[in-house]
Amino acid sequence: MLSRCRSGLLHVLGLSFLLQTRRPILLCSPRLMKPLVVFVLGGPGAGKGTQCARIVEKYGYTHLSAGELLRDERKNPDSQYGELIEKYIKEGKIVPVEITISLLKREMDQTMAANAQKNKFLIDGFPRNQDNLQGWNKTMDGKADVSFVLFFDCNNENSDLPSVNKANY
Repeated sequence: MLSRCRSGLLHVLGLSFLLQTRRPILLCSPRLMKPLVVFVLGGPGAGKGTQCARIVEKYGYTHLSAGELLRDERKNPDSQYGELIEKYIKEGKIVPVEITISLLKREMDQTMAANAQKNKFLIDGFPRNQDNLQGWNKTMDGKADVSFVLFFDCNNENSDLPSVNKANY
Protein backbone atom coordinates (compact mmCIF):
# COMPACT_ATOMS: atom_id res chain seq x y z
CA MET A 1 0.00 0.00 0.00
CA LEU A 2 1.33 3.38 -0.97
CA SER A 3 -0.03 6.66 0.21
CA ARG A 4 1.25 10.15 0.72
CA CYS A 5 0.27 12.44 3.54
CA ARG A 6 0.53 16.22 3.64
CA SER A 7 3.59 16.21 5.87
CA GLY A 8 5.80 14.86 3.08
CA LEU A 9 5.93 11.29 4.37
CA LEU A 10 5.47 8.30 2.12
CA HIS A 11 3.66 5.37 3.73
CA VAL A 12 4.58 1.95 2.36
CA LEU A 13 2.94 -1.02 4.05
CA GLY A 14 2.64 0.84 7.31
CA LEU A 15 6.21 2.19 7.29
CA SER A 16 6.90 5.91 6.87
CA PHE A 17 9.69 7.44 4.83
CA LEU A 18 10.55 11.13 4.55
CA LEU A 19 10.37 12.24 0.94
CA GLN A 20 13.52 13.85 -0.46
CA THR A 21 11.81 15.49 -3.41
CA ARG A 22 9.34 18.29 -3.97
CA ARG A 23 7.98 16.78 -7.20
CA PRO A 24 4.57 15.15 -6.95
CA ILE A 25 4.51 11.38 -6.88
CA LEU A 26 1.71 9.44 -8.55
CA LEU A 27 0.46 6.84 -6.14
CA CYS A 28 -2.48 4.48 -6.03
CA SER A 29 -5.71 6.20 -5.17
CA PRO A 30 -7.16 4.92 -1.89
CA ARG A 31 -10.44 4.35 -3.73
CA LEU A 32 -8.73 1.83 -5.99
CA MET A 33 -7.19 -0.12 -3.16
CA LYS A 34 -8.38 -3.64 -2.57
CA PRO A 35 -8.90 -5.11 0.87
CA LEU A 36 -6.00 -7.19 2.19
CA VAL A 37 -7.51 -10.22 3.93
CA VAL A 38 -6.23 -12.71 6.47
CA PHE A 39 -8.56 -15.64 7.14
CA VAL A 40 -8.55 -16.70 10.81
CA LEU A 41 -9.66 -20.27 11.35
CA GLY A 42 -9.80 -22.78 14.18
CA GLY A 43 -12.21 -24.67 16.35
CA PRO A 44 -14.49 -23.12 18.95
CA GLY A 45 -12.50 -21.88 21.93
CA ALA A 46 -9.14 -22.05 20.13
CA GLY A 47 -8.46 -18.36 20.76
CA LYS A 48 -9.37 -16.78 17.42
CA GLY A 49 -11.11 -13.80 18.99
CA THR A 50 -8.40 -13.28 21.60
CA GLN A 51 -5.61 -13.33 19.05
CA CYS A 52 -7.56 -11.16 16.59
CA ALA A 53 -7.94 -8.51 19.31
CA ARG A 54 -4.16 -8.53 19.81
CA ILE A 55 -3.48 -8.27 16.07
CA VAL A 56 -5.95 -5.39 15.76
CA GLU A 57 -4.23 -3.55 18.60
CA LYS A 58 -0.69 -4.12 17.38
CA TYR A 59 -1.03 -4.04 13.59
CA GLY A 60 -4.18 -2.00 12.93
CA TYR A 61 -6.25 -4.64 11.18
CA THR A 62 -10.05 -4.52 11.25
CA HIS A 63 -11.57 -7.66 12.76
CA LEU A 64 -14.65 -9.06 11.05
CA SER A 65 -16.33 -12.10 12.54
CA ALA A 66 -18.47 -13.94 10.01
CA GLY A 67 -20.62 -15.38 12.79
CA GLU A 68 -21.15 -11.99 14.41
CA LEU A 69 -22.13 -10.42 11.10
CA LEU A 70 -24.67 -13.18 10.49
CA ARG A 71 -26.12 -12.88 14.03
CA ASP A 72 -26.37 -9.09 13.71
CA GLU A 73 -27.99 -9.35 10.29
CA ARG A 74 -30.66 -11.79 11.45
CA LYS A 75 -31.61 -9.39 14.27
CA ASN A 76 -31.97 -6.47 11.85
CA PRO A 77 -35.69 -6.02 11.08
CA ASP A 78 -34.86 -4.27 7.77
CA SER A 79 -32.55 -7.05 6.54
CA GLN A 80 -33.27 -8.77 3.27
CA TYR A 81 -31.45 -11.85 4.61
CA GLY A 82 -32.61 -11.92 8.25
CA GLU A 83 -35.32 -14.57 8.03
CA LEU A 84 -33.24 -16.83 5.80
CA ILE A 85 -30.23 -16.59 8.11
CA GLU A 86 -32.49 -17.36 11.09
CA LYS A 87 -33.82 -20.45 9.35
CA TYR A 88 -30.36 -21.80 8.52
CA ILE A 89 -28.98 -21.15 11.99
CA LYS A 90 -31.99 -22.78 13.72
CA GLU A 91 -31.56 -25.84 11.49
CA GLY A 92 -27.84 -25.99 12.30
CA LYS A 93 -26.90 -25.47 8.67
CA ILE A 94 -24.25 -23.24 7.13
CA VAL A 95 -25.72 -20.04 5.68
CA PRO A 96 -25.36 -19.83 1.88
CA VAL A 97 -21.91 -18.55 0.97
CA GLU A 98 -23.31 -15.72 -1.16
CA ILE A 99 -24.99 -14.18 1.88
CA THR A 100 -21.92 -14.44 4.11
CA ILE A 101 -19.67 -12.97 1.42
CA SER A 102 -22.08 -10.11 0.74
CA LEU A 103 -22.07 -9.21 4.46
CA LEU A 104 -18.27 -9.39 4.64
CA LYS A 105 -17.87 -7.32 1.47
CA ARG A 106 -20.35 -4.71 2.70
CA GLU A 107 -18.42 -4.32 5.97
CA MET A 108 -15.07 -4.06 4.19
CA ASP A 109 -16.45 -1.49 1.74
CA GLN A 110 -18.00 0.60 4.53
CA THR A 111 -14.81 0.47 6.60
CA MET A 112 -12.63 1.56 3.68
CA ALA A 113 -15.11 4.28 2.64
CA ALA A 114 -14.94 5.74 6.16
CA ASN A 115 -11.12 5.52 6.29
CA ALA A 116 -9.10 4.67 3.18
CA GLN A 117 -6.14 3.65 5.35
CA LYS A 118 -8.16 0.80 6.93
CA ASN A 119 -7.88 -1.81 4.20
CA LYS A 120 -6.44 -4.71 6.23
CA PHE A 121 -9.00 -7.23 7.51
CA LEU A 122 -8.97 -10.28 9.73
CA ILE A 123 -11.91 -12.46 8.72
CA ASP A 124 -12.68 -14.74 11.63
CA GLY A 125 -14.57 -17.99 11.05
CA PHE A 126 -14.64 -17.95 7.27
CA PRO A 127 -14.31 -19.93 5.04
CA ARG A 128 -15.83 -22.87 6.93
CA ASN A 129 -15.68 -25.41 4.13
CA GLN A 130 -14.59 -25.95 0.53
CA ASP A 131 -17.86 -24.50 -0.81
CA ASN A 132 -17.21 -21.28 1.14
CA LEU A 133 -13.70 -21.04 -0.29
CA GLN A 134 -14.88 -21.65 -3.86
CA GLY A 135 -17.62 -19.04 -3.39
CA TRP A 136 -15.09 -16.52 -2.08
CA ASN A 137 -12.73 -17.18 -5.00
CA LYS A 138 -15.56 -16.81 -7.52
CA THR A 139 -17.15 -13.71 -5.98
CA MET A 140 -14.09 -11.84 -4.71
CA ASP A 141 -11.60 -12.64 -7.49
CA GLY A 142 -9.84 -9.36 -8.25
CA LYS A 143 -11.78 -7.52 -5.52
CA ALA A 144 -9.66 -8.56 -2.50
CA ASP A 145 -6.25 -10.07 -1.89
CA VAL A 146 -5.93 -12.90 0.63
CA SER A 147 -2.51 -12.60 2.26
CA PHE A 148 -2.56 -15.82 4.26
CA VAL A 149 -4.55 -18.01 6.65
CA LEU A 150 -4.04 -18.19 10.40
CA PHE A 151 -5.17 -21.56 11.74
CA PHE A 152 -5.39 -22.07 15.49
CA ASP A 153 -5.15 -25.75 16.39
CA CYS A 154 -6.08 -26.30 20.01
CA ASN A 155 -6.78 -29.57 21.79
CA ASN A 156 -9.77 -29.81 24.13
CA GLU A 157 -7.64 -29.51 27.27
CA ASN A 158 -6.41 -26.07 26.18
CA SER A 159 -9.73 -24.79 24.88
CA ASP A 160 -11.60 -22.11 26.79
CA LEU A 161 -14.93 -23.86 26.16
CA PRO A 162 -16.71 -25.45 29.14
CA SER A 163 -16.10 -29.20 29.15
CA VAL A 164 -19.80 -29.92 28.60
CA ASN A 165 -19.61 -28.32 25.13
CA LYS A 166 -16.32 -29.89 24.04
CA ALA A 167 -18.00 -33.21 23.29
CA ASN A 168 -20.05 -31.53 20.55
CA TYR A 169 -17.02 -30.58 18.46
